[in-house]
Amino acid sequence: MTGKFVVSQNASLHASADELTSPLLLLSSEEAGWEGLVARAYHEPMQFEGVVESGTAMAHIPLVLFTGGAMYMEQRPVNGCWKGRLIRPEDLILSPDGSVPGELRWKGLTPEPTQTFHLHLSKDLLARTAEEVADYDPARLTLVGRSGFQDPLLTQIGFALWRELEQPTPAGKLYAQTAAQMLAVHLLRHYTGAPVPIKEPSQGLTRQQVTRVTDFILAHLSQDLSLEALAQQAGFSSYHFARLFRQTLGESPHQFVLRQRIERAQYLLKETAGSLAHIAGESGFADQSHFTRIFKRHLGLTPRAYRQAYEIRAHLYQDAQE
Repeated sequence: MTGKFVVSQNASLHASADELTSPLLLLSSEEAGWEGLVARAYHEPMQFEGVVESGTAMAHIPLVLFTGGAMYMEQRPVNGCWKGRLIRPEDLILSPDGSVPGELRWKGLTPEPTQTFHLHLSKDLLARTAEEVADYDPARLTLVGRSGFQDPLLTQIGFALWRELEQPTPAGKLYAQTAAQMLAVHLLRHYTGAPVPIKEPSQGLTRQQVTRVTDFILAHLSQDLSLEALAQQAGFSSYHFARLFRQTLGESPHQFVLRQRIERAQYLLKETAGSLAHIAGESGFADQSHFTRIFKRHLGLTPRAYRQAYEIRAHLYQDAQE
């Protein structure tokens, strides 16, 4: 685990490790522009020993998922005793208020470095979620930190976001926003000092709500679509909207948007002579390379090959009619 997540956002860390044993950043969501959540993946040093000093209050909630390797980690608060634990894959550390000042050390137990995935959930997002889904006063919220625990849903969210960073999708920002909402609600349900009652709607979206949302998506398919903007069309909080959308249509907002973008690209490839770069933009893909990669992943053909195959079939059909 890196000093960045063990200590608070502005804490100072004095470690004996040299540059070669520093954490190696593998992936980061910062360029992806995710809202309410920042994610980073690291290879951790094989050994570490340092002093953790408390800093100012954080604007985020750090959650660390261990995804590979193993280590023995020990911590000692100021004027306290050393306490250690074995850290294995799928173990988690939740530090809502940063780490307790003191000393920290660990040693890797496997030939490969320990791999971690760090999630920074916005405290503002958590507060808004508490108000929207539970009518709960955010000032009363107290998250309880835990170390070396396992939680299947948190692990599932972590690995899903890791895959999104490794292989971005056209609706990746929407996917990350949905995951951030799920994470916030799960923390409210299971990691607060007092249970937060989450209100669940009793029925799905109406036909009129579905029409408003889908019309909005199709009208803005070439643009970034946020979960909040879609939820506003239906008149629900982001969390409730995502759940109701899946319940009503059988797929998540992210899956629906991705499918619509691929279908629009298919139509434009068949019915227009537009360049691949133009079609990529009109369909909501980041660029032509991104368009080609996602299109082939879902249909088994590159956009160019798909267009050529359609033209061949069209000519054969025309010849057969003559």
